Amino acid sequence: MDRPPRPLYRSKPFVFGVAITAAVLWLSSVGAVLTWGIEDDAAKADAIVVMGAAQYNGHPSPVLRARLDHAIALWQRGLAPRMVLTGGAGEGDTASEAAVGRLYAVSRGVPDTAILLENEGRTSSQSLRSAADLLHAFHAHTAIIVSDPFHMLRLEILGRRFGLDPLTSPALPTPGSRRLLRQWGNLLIESLKAPLALFVDW
Repeated sequence: MDRPPRPLYRSKPFVFGVAITAAVLWLSSVGAVLTWGIEDDAAKADAIVVMGAAQYNGHPSPVLRARLDHAIALWQRGLAPRMVLTGGAGEGDTASEAAVGRLYAVSRGVPDTAILLENEGRTSSQSLRSAADLLHAFHAHTAIIVSDPFHMLRLEILGRRFGLDPLTSPALPTPGSRRLLRQWGNLLIESLKAPLALFVDW
């Protein structure tokens, strides 16, 4: 004898439980992204790694300039003996983000001999992996990672995956970035990307 179909209402508690669990995990991720975005863990390290951003005709964009200024300030405090500048060349560009960053840093007093370039990466993961390889060649493992606030959690996760001991230090690109809670778009994106960085490259 065929059994009667299972009433749909019996599956509702399971679906509700899954939805609640997913919501709790996501809210936890949002909280972690916010926490990493406002905390500066900069301390003595082997190097400062600056994540790349757009450059325009050989000049750093406001976002890249803010990251570089922050990294230069850390270097001037004597927190690391070398700086790794990352970022490849975009389509149509004649210079990489890293190369433009190098000119900017040197013009502000950072010795060229203290700078290493990673100028092939087109994603955060590619750049950070290559930067880690550069540092490992110098037997260096601790790195202050500089980028925008909401990137910090994901970059710490990726840095650990690539064998670094990362110290996150967020830079604030514009005055508006000081109001972190207003950047809902970036916050939502990073709250999804950060946990996935445990398993995939972003």
